[in-house]
Amino acid sequence: MSLAYAVYDVFTDQRFAGNPLAVVFDADMLDDAAMAAIAREFNLSETIFFSAAVSRTHTAAARIFMPGGELPFAGHPTVGGAIALAERDGGPDDRLMVIEEAIGPVRVALHGGEVPYAEFDLPRLPEAQQAVLDEGAVAVALGLAPSDIGFENHRVSQWSAGNPFLCVPLAGLDAMARARFDMAAWLAHFPGQDPLDVICPYLYCRDTVAHDAAFHARMFGPHHGIPEDPATGSAAAAFAGAVHHFDGLAEGPNALWIEQGVEMGRPSRIRLEITGRDGAIDAARIGGHAVKVAEGRLTV
Repeated sequence: MSLAYAVYDVFTDQRFAGNPLAVVFDADMLDDAAMAAIAREFNLSETIFFSAAVSRTHTAAARIFMPGGELPFAGHPTVGGAIALAERDGGPDDRLMVIEEAIGPVRVALHGGEVPYAEFDLPRLPEAQQAVLDEGAVAVALGLAPSDIGFENHRVSQWSAGNPFLCVPLAGLDAMARARFDMAAWLAHFPGQDPLDVICPYLYCRDTVAHDAAFHARMFGPHHGIPEDPATGSAAAAFAGAVHHFDGLAEGPNALWIEQGVEMGRPSRIRLEITGRDGAIDAARIGGHAVKVAEGRLTV
């Protein structure tokens, strides 16, 4: 069996930046084991597999795999995958599509142009969780001093919008550059659990490299086969909860850019829009560009 595939760089308008994504089309005949093996073969942070949608009103169904296992939802596969589907159909032009992911239907808006852009409504709004590590343990696992943790009123907090993340505020870009993830120290707090149950740290600070970015971020997940992620849309989705909680955003839409991947030499830009209403998050969406870098046939 031979299947078409493409590779996109996501959350960037430049090739060889952002977060690479493998897209496999017409994957209806693949079982779980085959998808997991293909994801390990590509060895990117995520691979998305498209098949026919269950609902006739939806665009496609999708399964998303990391090298270390399947995810119910992820940001850069949703953005890059939607653009890949549109380009395969001769677009993208301005359109709406609905992708069936394990978390549920995800509504995506596409915008044409020289470099296509896609944004999706969060299928699940961020919810606060009990943090699994305290600030002292976080500092040790990141090779930092306790004084490097936190800024202003921001403290370590845990949120999930489908995938949970420990949101770790750092004092600034210097602390961000010095962070080194000690997986053994981190995993010591998750005894006996499957690697997919181990929550990843999402580091952020207010200092930025780009003048128009609101936050600078890093994300580590070597226990999932991702030593460091250049751009993490599902983490930005969870992070929306921390932003609203600590910054008290105004009513109505609040749009901001998050830069990530700078330390890796793969700069990424994620647009996060949070709509506030009556002191809570009423809606949120994640957006970004994507560019194709490769395409071919996969023999399975």
